[in-house]
Amino acid sequence: MENILLIFICLFVGLMLQRVRQLPAQAHKVLNLFVIYVSLPALALYYIPKIVLGPALLYPLGVAWIGFGFSFLFFRTLGQWLKWPRRLTGCLIIVSGLGNTSFVGFPVIQALYGEQGLQTAIIVDQPGSFVVMATLGIITAMVFSGNKPDLRTISMKILIFPPFVAFVLAAVMNLLNTDFPTLLQQSLQKLGATVTPIALVSVGLQLTFDVKSRHWRFLSLGLLFKLFLTPALIFILYRCILGEKGMAIDVSVMEAAMAPMITGAIVASGYGLKPKLSSMMIGIGIPLSFLTLCFWHWILSVA
Repeated sequence: MENILLIFICLFVGLMLQRVRQLPAQAHKVLNLFVIYVSLPALALYYIPKIVLGPALLYPLGVAWIGFGFSFLFFRTLGQWLKWPRRLTGCLIIVSGLGNTSFVGFPVIQALYGEQGLQTAIIVDQPGSFVVMATLGIITAMVFSGNKPDLRTISMKILIFPPFVAFVLAAVMNLLNTDFPTLLQQSLQKLGATVTPIALVSVGLQLTFDVKSRHWRFLSLGLLFKLFLTPALIFILYRCILGEKGMAIDVSVMEAAMAPMITGAIVASGYGLKPKLSSMMIGIGIPLSFLTLCFWHWILSVA
């Protein structure tokens, strides 16, 4: 219960810090960099060597790939039918197709499912959401913005991204059945624990609400897709069609139901794919997702 309370306290702190004039306007970027360069690599290095490999891991691994593919088919088809501008279609594909499986996902999953659930969430995020964002997400952004995909640039972005480097190192350690010394493990665990407060304060710093925006119709469609249709697809596929149950499946569905990914919105904005709509998807989607996540947690508990 205290972990759930911590989520809302950190969001509130971030919102209040928006009113502090002494705080730099780009303070959230500094916090994001700390999470990306320190907290997330520490989590990967602490948990992944301890994960027991098995077929069940394919389910959380597939969440981001299935979700992005579904988003591409859905919004590209709809965009062609309704003759949307390519930049609008590209924005919705990326922002609605990528989930906030780490910044918001990790603290929520840890609060609901504990340390074991967090191990599964890391599989959803590291080889899942991050790799999809850094490959399919960037390629989609380039194509729908009119640029030609640069495979060398994309490859370098993946290979030098700190969480991915840490993930590869941790995966090798897992395969070799080795781990860090106990003292170093404790340090990594404490560094990884900073994900929750720092990431959520950063999210709170970025929350904005523009009631006069013209994007509400597309915002509603994008969030309906991300918060309901994507987790519904994962739930039906994993629980109903394949008949699988257990914590790994529940965490997969919950991660599929997370709000849009902040980094995905940054990628869309960086390529000129409706930056205001991207920001609104984050600003409205994150607080709204706490309500819809309650719905999906209830569905999983009674199904």
